[in-house]
Amino acid sequence: MAVKKFEPNMYESSWRKRWEEEDVYNVDNPINATKKKYYCLDMFPYPSGEGLHVGHWRGYVLSDVWARYKMAQGYNVLHPMGWDNFGLPAENDAIRKEIHPKISTAHNINNMKRQLKEIGCVYDWSKELNTTDPGYYKWTQFLFLKMFEQGLAYQELQTVNWCNHCKVVLANEEVEGGKCERCGGTDIERREINQWMLKITQYADRLSTDLDKLDWPEKVKDMQRNWIGKSVGANVKFKVKCPDQSIEDLVVYTTRPETLFGVSFIVIAPEHKIIEKIVLGSKQNEVNDYIRKTHLLSNVERQMNKDKSGVFTGNYAVNPINGRTIPIWIANYVLKDYGTGAIMAVPAHDERDFCYAAKYNLPIIEVIEAKNVERDDAGILKEAYTGEGKIVNSDYLNGLDIVSARKIVIKKLEEMGCGESKVNFKMRDWIFARQRYWGEPIPIIHCEHCGVVPVPYDQLPVELPDVESYQPTDDGSSPLARIEEFVNTTCPKCGKLAKRETDTMPQWAGSCWYFLRYPDVKNCESFASKDKLRKWLPVDMYVGGIEHAVLHLLYARFWTKVFYDLKLVEFDEPFVRLFNQGMITRDSHRCKKCNRYVYDNEIDLTIPKEERVCQTCGEKLEINCIKMSKSKGNVVSPDELVNQYGTDALRISELFVGDPSLDAEWSDKGIKGAYKLLNRYWKFLLEESEKKVETSSDRAKIAVNELIKDVTCRIESFKFNTAIAAFMQFINEAEKMSGEYSQKELDNIVKLFGPIAPHFAEEIWINHFGNKEHVFNMKYPIYEDGVGDNRLLKFPVSINGKTKFFVYVEQGATQSQVEDIVKSDDSYIKYLQGNEVVKIIFVPNRQINYVLK
Repeated sequence: MAVKKFEPNMYESSWRKRWEEEDVYNVDNPINATKKKYYCLDMFPYPSGEGLHVGHWRGYVLSDVWARYKMAQGYNVLHPMGWDNFGLPAENDAIRKEIHPKISTAHNINNMKRQLKEIGCVYDWSKELNTTDPGYYKWTQFLFLKMFEQGLAYQELQTVNWCNHCKVVLANEEVEGGKCERCGGTDIERREINQWMLKITQYADRLSTDLDKLDWPEKVKDMQRNWIGKSVGANVKFKVKCPDQSIEDLVVYTTRPETLFGVSFIVIAPEHKIIEKIVLGSKQNEVNDYIRKTHLLSNVERQMNKDKSGVFTGNYAVNPINGRTIPIWIANYVLKDYGTGAIMAVPAHDERDFCYAAKYNLPIIEVIEAKNVERDDAGILKEAYTGEGKIVNSDYLNGLDIVSARKIVIKKLEEMGCGESKVNFKMRDWIFARQRYWGEPIPIIHCEHCGVVPVPYDQLPVELPDVESYQPTDDGSSPLARIEEFVNTTCPKCGKLAKRETDTMPQWAGSCWYFLRYPDVKNCESFASKDKLRKWLPVDMYVGGIEHAVLHLLYARFWTKVFYDLKLVEFDEPFVRLFNQGMITRDSHRCKKCNRYVYDNEIDLTIPKEERVCQTCGEKLEINCIKMSKSKGNVVSPDELVNQYGTDALRISELFVGDPSLDAEWSDKGIKGAYKLLNRYWKFLLEESEKKVETSSDRAKIAVNELIKDVTCRIESFKFNTAIAAFMQFINEAEKMSGEYSQKELDNIVKLFGPIAPHFAEEIWINHFGNKEHVFNMKYPIYEDGVGDNRLLKFPVSINGKTKFFVYVEQGATQSQVEDIVKSDDSYIKYLQGNEVVKIIFVPNRQINYVLK
């Protein structure tokens, strides 16, 4: 009897419709009441106008396979989805299209929601949230006020990064290589603006230390450790030689107090408050000019610039450890926000200080014995020595090792009242305000009589007003400042006229806590009930891109720790396990002459790459394999592929494209291969089921049992690409054993497909195998020891060291017996017949390897 033709487009959409109608993924369904919880979370998306491309699909497919796998293991899986709507991406898109962001984001959400549903994910849409919903950002404002009450939210005049293109303040984390992270522009200016800040530095030590208890990739943990920048050293007080005896000591933070005898100058940041008191009159113009030029640079540019520049203040300080007079310089590479904004320069043992000393002809004093290094005729080091060694030229420290000398110096400084041991952090407080329209209003009122007053909780949310003009201003003020009916209000304390805060929160605000809201998204009395938080949190598995390693992930950890201290939640880390998927890349074509990226429909992709030219100017195109991006013209739409091959084929191709944790280059050949694989399984499963075999053969039992083992182990280790390879390998052998599979083995194969190709599995499980329950409600197959005849072995056959196929032999089979079985196998013709075998390596009960010429 001929089996039904494999036509995924005939059943996939109907299954998605049925799942939605039956609300099968709703975690509040009574059928799930007794199951153990599992919280699987995607980093929720910005609703882009361009919608999803196949690069976006990768992360969502990976998390869905994992969520379905946990469901099949008997868990009640919360896998929610929502929309991170506020912020620059949505606002800039709306400005470009001249559509109000409220309208454009709603349109974008509808399109992306359609595409996400097409993936077939187990999203519980009853938990959907939107950060621009006043019912949501009411609680973002509530949580902000909780931090304000604790002194963790404050306002301060700050020198900030201002992007003249985006017309917005950028946090240091949003400046990459001196460029705006969002627009890529380098037109970044330093401005003095009164800004709202969050005191993340108060949690710096815990944020660093607690990384050790997380099941996260070490790369991500290292990125956070480096950003936090914990260091142990000492604060040292240098007296300034100034006629004004009331001037305070210049405090320097150093991680190398044992090198104090080698200090030959001090360098301070151009923003240091002591400058106006110590600069001599003759140097004032030169210093002012240098400071003005430095302020045009971002902090990143100042740190990255190899050509360190500076200016002498004309004044000196005294080294407390030996009384030596040393000059005070100003340099752009010293930042006000790190340490004390001043460093002691030991050029003999610091590369940056050495370059500076060499440039300005400052002394280089060796205090750590440097052996086997190049010196000049006077015995002075020709480069900085940063290795280990004994202390020299340091009075009572001479001959000591570095660690011992460090302890003695710190004790000496403390006895003299000139210093103390100090733990420091590179991370600065978080700038938590934007002078833009599309964001959560900061719930603060400014009163001339009462000062800064929080909006009462019962008056939340402070809603973002609907306006016609939402474009950013050139003067740096928020567009909200122009709306009198929003700005003008009364003080909650004294009742007199007052003004609302017009800055809005940054785009990270809503994503700092959204994972707490999902379990109780409709709660109007609290951001989430304690019972539901206790039941579902923390998140068991978080899937998303590594590009959020420092920003979102660090911020979310900070907010969670604050809420833990306030007893709002009962855990201090939000995400137990983290998986970062790699990006999908593809060739981009750029014409340097036209200064633009060229789209696929403008190129004949069938011709060799080296022959591809711009149709506009005839210039040879520059081709680079980079991350998929609409702006780079190298995206592939999933819609067209789904229409042609079906959702499950695209899911499998996304899984098989490469190691999920690494970047992978997209190829349309992948989905064709995935479609072919599903077609083969479709035919095999239906044909074998029709044969009504009562008991599987031993080798069929062993083969399916090994498939269960291989697929399960590979999913558990997030090696989804190798799980697909196991399915490919199995079907090659399974088709040779036609008529040997009972329904039990066939059922297990379909269950294994459930997380990977859910539409395919449901169609076969219910409509062809006649089952009533959904396949994802079935228990996931478990590998069993001792399946089949214990004398029978699944024996790998290798060609030049690579396993190509398997045969089944009895334990103890001789080499000649195994060779006879290999020759009788269909794969022998494909791999060995007609080739010259120069050597056969046989390992009893293990494998046989044919070495071909």
